[in-house]
Amino acid sequence: MRAVQVVEANTPFVLTELPDPEPGPGQVRVRVRACGVCGGDGIARSGLLGVRLPRVPGHEVAGTVDLAGPGVTAWRTGDRVGVGWHGGSCFVCSRCRAGDFANCAEARIVGVHDDGGYAEYLVVPQDALAHVPEALSFEEAAPLMCAGLTTFNALRHSGAGPGDTVAVQGIGGLGHLALQFADKMGLRTVAINRGRDKEEIARELGADEYVDSTAGDGPGSALAALGGADVVLSTVAVAAAQAELLRGLAPNGRLIVIGAGPEPVPIDPQALVFGRRTVTGWYSGHAKDSEDAMAFAALKGVRPLVRTHPLEDAEEAYQTMGSARFRAVLTL
Repeated sequence: MRAVQVVEANTPFVLTELPDPEPGPGQVRVRVRACGVCGGDGIARSGLLGVRLPRVPGHEVAGTVDLAGPGVTAWRTGDRVGVGWHGGSCFVCSRCRAGDFANCAEARIVGVHDDGGYAEYLVVPQDALAHVPEALSFEEAAPLMCAGLTTFNALRHSGAGPGDTVAVQGIGGLGHLALQFADKMGLRTVAINRGRDKEEIARELGADEYVDSTAGDGPGSALAALGGADVVLSTVAVAAAQAELLRGLAPNGRLIVIGAGPEPVPIDPQALVFGRRTVTGWYSGHAKDSEDAMAFAALKGVRPLVRTHPLEDAEEAYQTMGSARFRAVLTL
């Protein structure tokens, strides 16, 4: 099969040929049709989190079941399936026994601990697969397996209800989906981004209000002037910008960080105590969460805006993903 690998840390991807992987007991081989290009692919590229190189990256996978291993009961050849960041659970650790599979102590990451979707085939445990609705193309489904799952999951667990104000910081690969999900959930949606270049598309995607983070006294003050946000979803991994957003939270408001950078976020404890505000984070989800995100997207018309590339252009797609409006996807 054709595949793209990280052969050596911090070097360009390499297009190569590898033997077709064979599924073991409880595993499924997926014929990849589309794979999103995500910033998280930089973990394998940089040799982080204990990745063993060479490694095939990619954790936003959509395709069809090609071959089921012994003991597989949930999937049949030809089923339309997706694979995300979460590559399976152990089912016996304390978190799994509590039903918190995303925080499994032995969880594996697709494209980091095991080969991912920058290839014609990949093998995953059957519990890592999600059904892809017929209403979604493979190119649309792929980004929903990570960017869509994370934003949908964070919003539905945020505590915000219809009519509440939710601000989305950063209108990019994550943010453009968060805007759509928030709008379709009946939330008053505020888009926050640098400059005015993305205001028109943000409003088309469902934003009721738009804040230029470079204007005035900053986005925190602008949100406060709008009455304060019940939830701010931060997709931009810039610590100082995340701290600034705390000023825009209404009493009992929550800042949810899903864009995590290397720098600590400086937080004013008085802003937490007076107003009972909260800073928290949200981490991905498991396969059932992915199914929920895709089902909601199919029902309500949420779609990622994608730019497609052939597999052999994976390096170009990775290098230019920040300029894509809004998600780069490899097609196979």
